[in-house]
Amino acid sequence: MIVADQTKSLTDNKQHFEILDGLRGIAAIAVVIFHFMESITPDLADNFIAHAYLAVDFFFCLSGFVIAYAYDAKFAKIGIVAFLKLRLIRLHPLVIIGAVLGLICFILDPFSTLFEQYSVKTVVMFVTSCLMIPYPAVEERYFNLFHLNPPTWSLFWEYVANIFYALFLVRIRNKILWGLIVIAAATLCFEAVKSNNLLGGWGTPSIAAGGIRVFYSFLAGILIYRMKWIIKNQLGFISLSLLLSAAFLMPFVEQFNWLNDSITVLFYFPLLVALGAGAFLKPEYLKICRFSGAISYPLYMVHYPFLWIFHSYVLQNQPSINEMIVITIVGVPLLVAFAYCIMAFVDIPVRKHLSSNNITLR
Repeated sequence: MIVADQTKSLTDNKQHFEILDGLRGIAAIAVVIFHFMESITPDLADNFIAHAYLAVDFFFCLSGFVIAYAYDAKFAKIGIVAFLKLRLIRLHPLVIIGAVLGLICFILDPFSTLFEQYSVKTVVMFVTSCLMIPYPAVEERYFNLFHLNPPTWSLFWEYVANIFYALFLVRIRNKILWGLIVIAAATLCFEAVKSNNLLGGWGTPSIAAGGIRVFYSFLAGILIYRMKWIIKNQLGFISLSLLLSAAFLMPFVEQFNWLNDSITVLFYFPLLVALGAGAFLKPEYLKICRFSGAISYPLYMVHYPFLWIFHSYVLQNQPSINEMIVITIVGVPLLVAFAYCIMAFVDIPVRKHLSSNNITLR
């Protein structure tokens, strides 16, 4: 019997949180804009979307909520192995696709000679990217854990969270979950004070910050589901999108940034997940939310190799602010369109093939 088919039968009658899908897409687009802005204005104080790096924490919280909602009740029926296989099929094709795109862009980048310097290590970078093994090799690019496709760092921690869920979190009582939440919150605040932000996790020496960020937000998402903190409301997709965007557009104030980041991740994002899960969706926004949710993960995983080329272009040519803004305005929708093509013609067919041919219930 096919596990994917069994899983479908177990979830046919479950509610789908369309607004949360839509918000996921808003967060993914914010990340892309933020990465453009990093090259345009490296100083966060001058970046109009300076806090979009917190979108990763929003993703982690959403993931904890959705995983608990989808699997808590039926985990015993499918088991650990099938759960992990299902997660691999859902996540890993785009990990490999992103690594391939990263390799191509690294080799063909017309504005950089880094490939010539790291030609031998490039093979290792590609293999480790595909296998989700951190390999911070490129000093000139800030020792990213996964240089060919930097956003892979958050997928690394997503995998860790999924493994812990399967081995431990799915079985624990709420009292233990509350205890872990308190510890995670204290650790998160410590990291925010120490670094004055929650930006770390993508490279050395801040790799531990990634674990701290997923530790709290993933657990918070699980807690929202298990405590039934779904707040019925009439805010709708547009209002919630504006509320989420406000977190990313919040001005960067150096002396208070640790506090802003902490409050946003500890309280604001969990509140938005609870509101998004309980909000009423007007029919005219259904297609937008579905498209936004569908495109969010592909966009997140395929955009950065092209951002490296943009970064190289900026370093070599030092274009004007106006030129870089035009490139960003044109580049973001082009990357959305490209991500859609990757999703429709590569990711979905690959996942369908793997689901129908390789995942059997033993």
